[in-house]
Amino acid sequence: MRRTLLLTAVLATVFFSAEAQFSSLSKDEIVKLKRLINTNASAKETFGNFKAAAAKAMTEQPNPIEEITSEGLLAGNPDKVKSLKAVEDADKIYALALVYKVAGNKACLDKASQYLLAWAKVNKSNGDPIDETKLEAMFSGYDLIRDDVSADVRKTTDEWLNSIADGEINSKYAQGDKGTAINNWNSHRIKIITMISYATHNKSNYSMVQRELEKQIAINLFPDGSGHDFKERDALHYHIYTLEPLLSAISTIYRATGKDYFNYQSATGSSVKKSVDFLVPFVNGEKTHGEFLNSKSGFDRARAKNGEAGYLAGAKFKPETGVYCLEQASYFSGTYLVAVLAVSATQYNNDWQILLNKVREPFKTK
Repeated sequence: MRRTLLLTAVLATVFFSAEAQFSSLSKDEIVKLKRLINTNASAKETFGNFKAAAAKAMTEQPNPIEEITSEGLLAGNPDKVKSLKAVEDADKIYALALVYKVAGNKACLDKASQYLLAWAKVNKSNGDPIDETKLEAMFSGYDLIRDDVSADVRKTTDEWLNSIADGEINSKYAQGDKGTAINNWNSHRIKIITMISYATHNKSNYSMVQRELEKQIAINLFPDGSGHDFKERDALHYHIYTLEPLLSAISTIYRATGKDYFNYQSATGSSVKKSVDFLVPFVNGEKTHGEFLNSKSGFDRARAKNGEAGYLAGAKFKPETGVYCLEQASYFSGTYLVAVLAVSATQYNNDWQILLNKVREPFKTK
């Protein structure tokens, strides 16, 4: 009996260790990243920023918040300020996880575990994707180290993250004919569910996520490359804000399954690729756009009145705002890097997303 239990435990360990990372980096990709950091000065410099952030996080304590409260609040609102300060822990966890994986600093793994447990014990989902999207770096950071944390940390963190995914699956904002059921909110909701489900290997959500994604591409994006958010807000800012989470979701799904939702075309003729292509001339300088001139959102006008940068009606779109979106898309096609270079060669050489794309492998049959 004892030998049977021991064999079962060993097999369980082997099975668990075989689970891959889809929203972050696999073991082979970490090896490639280490090589890049050791041989490329720009990569070494960029990684040095994460080392500095991890070192600082080692001296600080977790700052979890029971409920993230940011959406719909103007800059300077005390609740928003408190929430935005708390979610800085997401970047700290990512930095700690990355430094552990690249440099083998076990103290960073222990500290990241401390942060994760603190959040898992305090934070509760509110089902608001605009609030909970701010934890994206935490999802990726956990994905990096899930195989390495203790069983207790893994169990507790998995349960907490899956409760967030459940909160988004059942979110009131995705119900009925609400605008938030089809606009950028839903794109962020899909991203959250996707990243958590693949990080925790919650296979029960996989099919649902793809169905939700296909519906969103059909209704949120338009055949000419524009989209619902651009139409409603008259701002490339929001066109980007719906594309970025979709790109995070589709890259995770592609890495896990090989399903290419970048080039996928809906029954309406829309696609993520067309909507990224729509953005390109505004980033490379061929076109300009006065932001928020005809926005239908009263909140946009309130933010302009509050003096928040970038929300003044007619303010010219800043090309650098679209760089990260194009870098995400460059995982599927390197042609988008031409537009990135048109904005900033320095950013091209040092941006973390580009370095990740250099080591991320295309889908392989598992």
